[in-house]
Amino acid sequence: MSAPLPPRETERRNPRTGDIDRLEAEALVDVFLAEDATIPLAMGRVRGEVAAAITKVEAAFRAGGRLFYVGAGTSGRLGVLDASECPPTFGTPPEMVQGIIAGGTAALTQSIEGAEDDPDAGRMALVERGLEADDVVVGIAASGSTPFVTGALEAARARGAGTILVTCSRPPAALAAQVDLVIWVDVGPEVVTGSTRLKAGTATKLVLNMLTTGALIRLGKTYGNLMVDLQARNAKLHDRGERIVMEVLGIERDPARRAIDAAGGSVRTAIAMHHLGVDLGEAEARLAAVDGRLRLLLGDLPAALDR
Repeated sequence: MSAPLPPRETERRNPRTGDIDRLEAEALVDVFLAEDATIPLAMGRVRGEVAAAITKVEAAFRAGGRLFYVGAGTSGRLGVLDASECPPTFGTPPEMVQGIIAGGTAALTQSIEGAEDDPDAGRMALVERGLEADDVVVGIAASGSTPFVTGALEAARARGAGTILVTCSRPPAALAAQVDLVIWVDVGPEVVTGSTRLKAGTATKLVLNMLTTGALIRLGKTYGNLMVDLQARNAKLHDRGERIVMEVLGIERDPARRAIDAAGGSVRTAIAMHHLGVDLGEAEARLAAVDGRLRLLLGDLPAALDR
C-alpha cells in the first residue's frame, strides 16, 4: 500500500491547540490572539509577491482590463466581498473587479456541496464573462488545489490573461508552474483543524485588501489617504464626502455640500472646481490631463483636521 499524501498545511493538526475543548472563554480568546499574531509575520514573508501582484493588477486596469477573483467557500466569499466594496469606495464600475464563487450567488449564504470540485465550472464562469488577455484572474484557494479554481486559472492562461494564485498551502508544483505569480501565505495549521475561515481566511482578506486598494491608489483613486472617488450612496458616505471637501478646501459644510452638488456628486471634481475656480467641464478636463490625480493639481494634502 502506498503511503498517504502528506496533509496540506491547512489540514494539519495544530500542536498548540490540542486542548481547546477544555478551555474557558478567556483562555480561548488568548489562544486565538496568539495564533492570529503569527499572521503579520507570514504576510511579511510574501511582501514582494503582494507588491508584484499590485503592479500586475494596476497594469491590467490601465490597459482597460478587469480583475476576477475566483474561489470556493470562504475563499470565494472573500473575493466577492472585496469586489463588491470597490465601487462605493473608489467609484469603480461594477465590472472592473468581479468576484466569482463556486456554486453561484446561493453559495454566498450556504454551502453548495460539490461545487468546488468541478474544474469545468471554473472555466465556464470566465468564458461567460468574456475573459480577455488584458484581464487578471486571481485564484483564491486556501488549500492550494481547489478544482474550480484550477479550472479557472487554466482558462485564464489559455486566453493569455494574467494569473495569480493566493493560497495558504504549498500549491501543487504543476499548478504553481502554470501561473504568473503565487502568493503563498504560510500561516500554519488552524486553531480548529481544517477550518480555513480562521487564520487562512484572515490572511486571504489581508492580501485582497492590498491588491485592490494598492492598485487603485496607484491609479489616483485617493488624494493622500482620502477616498475622493467614493460613491455617496448612504448618509454615512454623504457625510464623509462633505467632510473630505471641507478638510481639503478649508470650507464649511454648506459650501462643501453645494460644491459636491455642482460637481454632479463627485468629491474629486468638487475639489478641483472650487480650488481652480473653474466650471464642471473645465475641472473634468484639467483632471483628465493629470490622470485624475488631485495631488498634481493641488499639491500636498493639507494637514489632518479633527472634524
